[in-house]
Amino acid sequence: LAGKWASSTFHLHKKQPKTFKVKVITMDAEMEFSCEVLDQEVPKDSPITFHFLAKFFPEKVEEELVQEITQHLFFLQVKKQILDEEIFCSPEASVLLASYAVQAKYGDYDPNFHKPGFLAQDELLPKRVLMQYQMTADMWEEKITAWYAEHRGIARDEAEMEYLKIAQDLEMYGVSYFAITQNKRDTDLLLGVDAQGLHIYSPNSKLNPNKSFPWSGIRNISYSEKEFTIKPLDKKKDVFKFYSSQLRVNKLILQLCIGNHDLFMRRRKVDSIEVQQMKAQAKEEKARKKMERQILAREKQMREEAERAKEEMERRLFQLQDEARLANEALLRSEETADLLAEKAQIAEEEAKLLAHKAAEAEQDRQRFEVTAMKTKEEKRLMEQKMREAEQLAVKLVEQSERRLKEADHLKQDLTEAKDAERRAKQKLLEITKTTYPLIAAYSTPPAPPEAADFAYESASTRLDFKDSDMKRLSMEIERERLEYMEKSKHLQDQLKELKTEIESLKLEEHETLRTCLSLRWPSLKKCDPSPSSWGRRAPAVVTQYFLKMFGSFFTWLKLTDRHSHTP
Repeated sequence: LAGKWASSTFHLHKKQPKTFKVKVITMDAEMEFSCEVLDQEVPKDSPITFHFLAKFFPEKVEEELVQEITQHLFFLQVKKQILDEEIFCSPEASVLLASYAVQAKYGDYDPNFHKPGFLAQDELLPKRVLMQYQMTADMWEEKITAWYAEHRGIARDEAEMEYLKIAQDLEMYGVSYFAITQNKRDTDLLLGVDAQGLHIYSPNSKLNPNKSFPWSGIRNISYSEKEFTIKPLDKKKDVFKFYSSQLRVNKLILQLCIGNHDLFMRRRKVDSIEVQQMKAQAKEEKARKKMERQILAREKQMREEAERAKEEMERRLFQLQDEARLANEALLRSEETADLLAEKAQIAEEEAKLLAHKAAEAEQDRQRFEVTAMKTKEEKRLMEQKMREAEQLAVKLVEQSERRLKEADHLKQDLTEAKDAERRAKQKLLEITKTTYPLIAAYSTPPAPPEAADFAYESASTRLDFKDSDMKRLSMEIERERLEYMEKSKHLQDQLKELKTEIESLKLEEHETLRTCLSLRWPSLKKCDPSPSSWGRRAPAVVTQYFLKMFGSFFTWLKLTDRHSHTP
């Protein structure tokens, strides 16, 4: 950045001010400067801050900034000018430049290390940009971080160079502005001096110059007091004159013009041996650092891969340990399951034996059931046969009971007739006794009621004295018949009682038999008529036989009575 401040094309008529040497020593190089003493009255009460700034800006930063320290210092100066709004920058370019500044400061983006809010203390954007949009600091940080994450693998010097490449394309980059007037009564203008030439701006616009004078088109620049004159190479063009506010401003403008013009001409010539050696040395240094960075990047990558492999192995180890633990647990469970299965197998074997035994028993039961079924079929057939026989018997009993009922009705009628005949016989006997033996009738007692004893006489009649022998014989026969009748009547009453008892038992037995037969034939018939009136129609033949025997004895007695009643 050092250069001679004299040129054969520029003529200074004033005496040069007093200067002093300044030497700057860094780790990479040593630089010497001749600084002008502007004022001797420097206050000594407080510490004095010096700002080391570049006076001349390069046209192409990637070619002219040879050493890394020069590049870094120039990066810091340009960054400060952008943040202080000395260089206008659009919001989009400001965010991109901020991302490169973050890459140069923090290195590669690591989401595990660079947590949200890590840029809160850094000044990265101009205040004008922050005020232009209604966005929070977190939103700006998110935008910058999105660009920052894409710069992975870029070294610090490369990030700074990318920052300067973008900055050198800005309109206000490297321009020094001075307030001037074209004449004493004209409006104010701005004079801009940069590495390309001189530019005239309106006060309200520092981006687009109204008129430009490139260094290649300027023949001479001079000033006299406050008047400044620019003579172009083309003699046909008018000489441009302007006025500054102070004399010292003209001196500063002239120095900037001399330095920028000298550098402009030097860039278009072959580099000197010193510059070539410096560039070669810087190139070798960059290559060496690049190689070191590559080696470091490879080592870092290998270390990261080793760490990832280690983490993977640890994860795999933990996984294998978990698998081993699960396998041991599964083995224990399998052993327990095996024991349980063995017990279940034993139980199943016992159950199989038991089932086989039960199957054999079931087979025997099945055979028995088959035999029983066959017997049941036979019994069913016999039962059906018995049911049919019972039905036939029931029909016969019904018919027989009806027939016996009719016979009983006839017997009742015959009994009634017999009672009538007995009554007639009694009357006839009384008539005979009254007509034949009136004396006997006078001493005899009236006859007893038929219900107490039929043909009963008092014992006094036996003491009658019959003179007639036939009469005596008749009386004796009557007495004998009476006694026999009484005995037979008593015997008949006993037989009637026995017959009644036997009839009741037969009624019950026949009722149960008939009910069983009917329930087997007609299951819907659950009850039978147990009334005695229904049994009279089903009386067995024994009842009839007893009645026949009883009436036979009674008719025998009637015959004897009739026979004696017809005796003279």
